[in-house]
Amino acid sequence: MYTLTNVLRPYAWGSPTAIATLLGRTPSGGPEAELWLSAHRDSPSLATSPDGGIGPLDALISADPDGMLGSPCRSTFGDQLPFLAKILAAAEPLSLQVHPTLRQAQEGFAREETAGVPRDAADRNYKDDNHKTELILALTDFEALCGFRSAVASRAVFEHLAAVFDLAAATFPPVLLNVISDLSGTDEPAALRAAFHRLITGGSDVSAAAAAVVTVLRSGAPMTPHQRELSTVVSLNGTYPGDPGVLLSLLLNPVSLKPGEAIYVPAGTVHVYLCGLGVEVMACSDNVLRGGLTRKHVDVPEVMKTVEFRAIPVPMSQADITELGQEIWAPPFGEFQLQRAVLEPGGSPVPLAQNGPMLVIAVEGSALMDSPRGDMLLERGASVFVPARENPVVAHPVSGARLTAVLYAVTVAGCS
Repeated sequence: MYTLTNVLRPYAWGSPTAIATLLGRTPSGGPEAELWLSAHRDSPSLATSPDGGIGPLDALISADPDGMLGSPCRSTFGDQLPFLAKILAAAEPLSLQVHPTLRQAQEGFAREETAGVPRDAADRNYKDDNHKTELILALTDFEALCGFRSAVASRAVFEHLAAVFDLAAATFPPVLLNVISDLSGTDEPAALRAAFHRLITGGSDVSAAAAAVVTVLRSGAPMTPHQRELSTVVSLNGTYPGDPGVLLSLLLNPVSLKPGEAIYVPAGTVHVYLCGLGVEVMACSDNVLRGGLTRKHVDVPEVMKTVEFRAIPVPMSQADITELGQEIWAPPFGEFQLQRAVLEPGGSPVPLAQNGPMLVIAVEGSALMDSPRGDMLLERGASVFVPARENPVVAHPVSGARLTAVLYAVTVAGCS
């Protein structure tokens, strides 16, 4: 087992305290948005071997791919760690974004490589040639928007706004009348595409419409029965005034997660994480196409090519309890699954589900990691990489411990 030193990304939307509080350390003093447990070439964790050797995790894997990943994992996903894990702490909304399919990522990456776009360029869309399907498990109350809801449901909100403007004797923005017309079409995917395109490309007309909507709502206009959605509009406009994402939020499913609840995000699904702390797991990629609610690069044509315009229910991911008592979230992606292991003082050990390589982080208490090649004490805030050859691993409560230990372990969901 290799102990990890992980990369902390200080994006402006990050909470200054949430990750530090979770892991029991002193805050850095700035925003702490994401802690990457990763072999991604942009931000690999540093791995320390039992004999004290230190090196990037991606290099460690490259030096011995069969021992680190295992033959089944290599044959399915190649010679890289198929997944990436993060602790994500959002104090402000992340960008309105979408992730490409594997084919789109491969084509986009090749296109930008051929064009000579530097991989660290601010306007680069494709950082790698992989897709970025993902799952977020809430550790605190967590708010998000995920996937299109029905055109009928979205139209009802815009029609409510039209009535509110009428009550206030204010002029309803024409661009929003057009959105209502778009959403009235009988072909739902076409209706969602038309409304989304109108708002994301509307420029100053949409910015003015967002300002007008917020002004009317703040004047005391009734929000019921759409209090939740319209409150989000007011909040988003406070952070990103006039951004098209403010009104685009009305096309998406609102999501409120309690601790222990999770959603998964397939390729092509528009989503926004609004606030909260969670464990995020994804295929090993950093490909993000942004359409708004950000100060980073926005590429509307690429977003329009990538989004899947269909209404979906909120994609909840339910935990399965195995015969061994393992609590596992396994979304419909082969690259990863997430396990939570809770070790009560004096309680029973918990076997960690391991299909090839595994990443483990302790967020509460301490646990003894027992493998055929040796034991390791994993304390709160610490993390390890477990090679495929070091299997099986069982997590034991520490003798005499008075605190419950909580571990999160990520491994491959399935290999051919």
